[in-house]
Amino acid sequence: MSKIKKAVIPAAGLGTRFLPATKAMPKEMIPIIDTPMIQVIVEEAVRSGIETIVLVTARHKESIENHFDYSYEVEKTLEEKGKKELAEISKSVARFANIISVRQKNPMGLGHAVLMAEPVVGNEPFAVLLGDDLIISEKKQATKQLMDLFDEMGKSCVAVMEVPEKEISKYGIIAGTKSKEGFWTVTDVVEKPKVSQAPSRMAIPGRYVLIPEIFDHLKKVKPGTSGEIQLTDGLVLLAQNQGLLAHTFEGIRYDTGDRLGYIDATLAFALKRPDLREDTILLMKKYLEKN
Repeated sequence: MSKIKKAVIPAAGLGTRFLPATKAMPKEMIPIIDTPMIQVIVEEAVRSGIETIVLVTARHKESIENHFDYSYEVEKTLEEKGKKELAEISKSVARFANIISVRQKNPMGLGHAVLMAEPVVGNEPFAVLLGDDLIISEKKQATKQLMDLFDEMGKSCVAVMEVPEKEISKYGIIAGTKSKEGFWTVTDVVEKPKVSQAPSRMAIPGRYVLIPEIFDHLKKVKPGTSGEIQLTDGLVLLAQNQGLLAHTFEGIRYDTGDRLGYIDATLAFALKRPDLREDTILLMKKYLEKN
């Protein structure tokens, strides 16, 4: 049984890349077909064995918290109309895990958002899952892969993937030594470097398992020119002091913080659903024939 029982999911961002949809709606609640993105992330955590999930939210994001609660009016109405299956779908979301919400009162970056979870996480190792990154894994959830690595090695670890040069500037990029195929000992992490300054093409796509010492490191990090505390800077201190591993995860990752990535994810999830696959293929063929 894994030592990791808690996960932090930062969900306090403004979601400006999805305006105007996010003017009054949290980006995390935008659905992949009929399931909010935040629920897909929570489901990955739960399937990995996580029992307590800390949502780091902000003002005007109450709908995220409400989504993981019971909706008595909706569920009662569905039951009275004989739609018990739909009522159960609604109820099941509230049973996923122990959901605890904390608020990031100022938009001070990902590192600061993670730091907001310290009172709930306490002195335990924990996972971090970013809501912009949806990962489909056929055999084992991406978070579970990192949890198993932590249980084996006892060190913080991050998921990594190789990216094209043109995408390097979108990610935190690791430097390190490869211990064996798919595994690295991390010596440095550079946040969104230029291609000429990147130490590798191995990028972190938003899955971490961290020891609680990360909180002490984040408290030492000075805000950058944008006034934000970067998680990357905390990871550098972690690598230098307690050690940090990187693992090439098995699975397909979708960047739903990008509009084309969101479309890609929607199509991929539709094609994996037996109730939608055939009709989705027909729709795709129809539009391809027109163009």
